[in-house]
Amino acid sequence: MHYALNPRTFFYSHYFHLGLRFGAGLVGIIWLTLAVSDMHTAMSVGIGALCTALMDLPSPLRHKLNEMLASVLLCSIVTLVVSLCAPYFWLLMVVLVLLSFFASMMVVYGKKSMPLQLATLFIMTMSMEHQMAPLQALTHAGLFTLGGLAYLAYAMAISWLLRHRIKQQVLAEALFELAAYIDIKADFYDTRYNLTEQFNKLVRHQALLADRQQASRDLILRAHQNRKDAIVVQVHVCMLDLYELILSTHTDYAQLRVHLVDSPALKSLHDLAFKAARDIESVAYAVTRKLASYAQISYAPELEAIEAELAVLQARIDAGKPQHEALAVLRAQRNKVRAIIRMIGELHVASQKAYDSTPFWRDADMQPFLSQQKYELQVLLSHLRMDSPIFRFSLRVAMAIAVGLAIGTLLPYAAHNYWIILTIVIILRPSFSMTKQRRGDRIIGTVIGCVITAVILKWFDYPAVILAVLIVATVATPTFVYLRYRYTAIAVSIMILLQMHLAAGGSDNVITERLVDTFIGAAIATVFSFVLASWEYQSLPKLIQQVLAANLRYMEASFELLQGKCRNDFPYRIQRKGLMDSLAGLSAALVRMLDEPASKQRAVEDINLFIVQNYLLVAHVAALRAILRRHVTDIPAQEVNAMLAVSHRQVCHTLTAALARHGVSVTMPGSGAPAVPAHADTGSVNWSGWPVVQRRIRLLQADAEKIIVHSEAIERNVVQA
Repeated sequence: MHYALNPRTFFYSHYFHLGLRFGAGLVGIIWLTLAVSDMHTAMSVGIGALCTALMDLPSPLRHKLNEMLASVLLCSIVTLVVSLCAPYFWLLMVVLVLLSFFASMMVVYGKKSMPLQLATLFIMTMSMEHQMAPLQALTHAGLFTLGGLAYLAYAMAISWLLRHRIKQQVLAEALFELAAYIDIKADFYDTRYNLTEQFNKLVRHQALLADRQQASRDLILRAHQNRKDAIVVQVHVCMLDLYELILSTHTDYAQLRVHLVDSPALKSLHDLAFKAARDIESVAYAVTRKLASYAQISYAPELEAIEAELAVLQARIDAGKPQHEALAVLRAQRNKVRAIIRMIGELHVASQKAYDSTPFWRDADMQPFLSQQKYELQVLLSHLRMDSPIFRFSLRVAMAIAVGLAIGTLLPYAAHNYWIILTIVIILRPSFSMTKQRRGDRIIGTVIGCVITAVILKWFDYPAVILAVLIVATVATPTFVYLRYRYTAIAVSIMILLQMHLAAGGSDNVITERLVDTFIGAAIATVFSFVLASWEYQSLPKLIQQVLAANLRYMEASFELLQGKCRNDFPYRIQRKGLMDSLAGLSAALVRMLDEPASKQRAVEDINLFIVQNYLLVAHVAALRAILRRHVTDIPAQEVNAMLAVSHRQVCHTLTAALARHGVSVTMPGSGAPAVPAHADTGSVNWSGWPVVQRRIRLLQADAEKIIVHSEAIERNVVQA
């Protein structure tokens, strides 16, 4: 279950607070307008507020102002143009199709432009039904703009007052997702779970975790100037360090299960991971409540059980039994778990302290860690070509809306073109998988919403009841839009149908007609999801190149840090983030491809293994960092650096060769040097860390070699397609 759907955390999440802010602002603006004017004016103002509210998302204040102001201006122009064209049927049809195309082209600016595209198409749809004289159209557009500006001022004021609170909520969400990530890792120690399926699940969740961590960075690292901000910065940085330690816990789980199959140590490791997840959740829970977090979970029983098992294994070794590998693996996991427990303790402490300023990276440039968004016209123009997925999506939307308008004019009952068009707009998404999901949610949500509305109007048709249901539906609409869209579809259907009932009394067939319109719109969207479709496999070569290039840069920064050539881990953190982002993008593409028709799926298993192998390289580097930090006092630096240099050349040479297979030529310093065994010339130095370092480097090199195999297989499959 998503953390925000849990009643214990739901009312403290930014999703619920968004719904409250949305509902209070929208209802408040409409009531204030009704106090000084009539219902028609209030509805015009309310629609303006509603369209602007669609852009009211957690975001830095300056970005939020720009995004919401863009929504007000763009939607005001659209409502004026559509209102002026409404009396002229053919002109209106042409304008609607053109607006649909250009609104959909805005998707080129990324995920944050999606609400703006929806707001533009929504107001276009709502304006097409009203025929107005030019003066009335100008008045309506003016009232719309007034409502939009009113909500803009309200939202900015609330966001400024609660700016620190929003940071806490977004940070808490990242912590909750990190806890869920550990829960998945815990099941690696449970022999009831298949390792391959569990690893697939882990990699998928890593994409979600990367997205939540980026949202936290964007809010927390842009402006952190007071003592309250210093606390969330400290917790955020501790969270990222903890994440790296969690990555370092990766081991050969199949071997671990073989060696410890009859040992209670596996259950102890599972229970330690489970407790660690609950411990992190307790920090997140405290952060959402603006409280300091204190450790309340004891790991002692499990740690004592592991120590006892280590003693048993050592005794067996002393008795001449071959248990060396089991002892080494369990001891390594014990050390990593202890490091994680200590870091969780630091996470608790970070939430307790008061800081005069933010001590981390005070003079560093934070831009590489932050999402960069440029709204340049040239970006849009560069996508006006048939091989652009966004251009094809825009054509798809325009054609679907044209067909929806044509069918709406032929309906035997009073035409509701706007409901058909609205259904198409909501369902038809840039990717086939998103369209498929939205279609199911929209149909099921509309059916349930219509049934609930029918029950209310038949047995509970009282103004107080209808008003209460309207308020609940208004709050629920934005609350669940990113959690469970089906709930949003239910709330929207109830809200619109009850508003129609209050405004015009409605007809006996209004609910049935809306259901028919929804099915028609869904059918049109489904048909056009196959027209000029951009299938996910077509984007694979570019995504593979991005992952390989990011991994090569990450390896360069990693070995610079491991060999002590760079004392500042800032460049390493930047490259790690870049690699994780590129892996998350490829993982998301794979998940979407699995929702596409089987004939459009390519190299699924190889892509999955390619993602896993790249992920493992990150885990090996994290493990090496942890090992070297643990032996910092007795490490033979010269010999270890020589071994790391050899490994560096081999891994970078491997990744460079993989990039070359995909048509990208990269020259790395020393990449052409011959590889030698990573354990060469180490026997003369007596250091207890050699076995674990050598083993980890061998795994690193082996997994790097596997990347070439899977990247070549992906290339063959995609090229053949």
